[in-house]
Amino acid sequence: MEQEQEQEQEINNHSAKFAFLYMLSLVALVLTTLSAGMVIFQIINKYIPDPIGRFGESFSSDLLRFAIATLIVAVPLFFLTSRQIYRDLFKGVLAKDSGVRKWLTYFILLVSSLIILGWFIGLINNYLGGELTIKFILKTITAMGISAIVFTFYLHDIRRDKVVGQKDNVIKMYFYGSLIIIIATFVSALLIVESPQQARDWKLDNAVLEDFNSISNGLNNYYSENQKLPATLKELKSEVLFVTEENLKDPDTGHAYEYKVIGDKKYQLCAVFRTSNVDNQDVSNRFYREKWPHKAGTQCIDQNIEQKEYNMD
Repeated sequence: MEQEQEQEQEINNHSAKFAFLYMLSLVALVLTTLSAGMVIFQIINKYIPDPIGRFGESFSSDLLRFAIATLIVAVPLFFLTSRQIYRDLFKGVLAKDSGVRKWLTYFILLVSSLIILGWFIGLINNYLGGELTIKFILKTITAMGISAIVFTFYLHDIRRDKVVGQKDNVIKMYFYGSLIIIIATFVSALLIVESPQQARDWKLDNAVLEDFNSISNGLNNYYSENQKLPATLKELKSEVLFVTEENLKDPDTGHAYEYKVIGDKKYQLCAVFRTSNVDNQDVSNRFYREKWPHKAGTQCIDQNIEQKEYNMD
């Protein structure tokens, strides 16, 4: 009797510790499942492009990099905290029927159930609306699959009658199985994401295209005022206030952009690009890909003066 009271007192003394471990484990679980799902979604977006190109259905390297970074931090955190929790359960330090364990476990079950129901409703809605695509089906399978794994694992865990001194092979199977899935997802993400150097080169090229946009807008304004194109970019800079010296040269190398007048309303802007945006499916690249398509190397891009017509009536 006295031994049981001592054990209960020890459990009460560690209640704050268990609450911390469960909350930390819950946060790590959310981050792990969301980032794993995000990686799979981006893989689907990359290899099954959407001709409509709606928001959230196009490939985004930014989201993929964020998901990879989150997996690197969240996965070890989840498995370490979970390992400590189940070790305490095995030793009897954490009571099977403790309030924090029940509340957080049933909360996870609730969220998993809502996700499964939400995607199932979305699947039916898309089918009835005639918008059921392979891409949406694959994403539905992914979201429902991840939620189902989480739901069945925690449902099994909370239903166990004995945990003290009892090794559960089902728990072990879930842990190793989920670890294999996460590793496979992580490796797949690394295979399609660009390297840090490629990401930097892509951003530098976009900075060049931002300068091209400023120059293009300046040329439109200049033509509107003078009904002709300037002979040089220096002439443009002296006439248009928002075109600065920084807009006329590569932000990394400092090399000046080349400008050529090839018609009454037609001109070329030239620069040395580090990457090609022609085959880049990234959603953030869509505008530049359409207006300023380029390959790697020295490229001259043709543009026409865009004049707005105003109705004076």
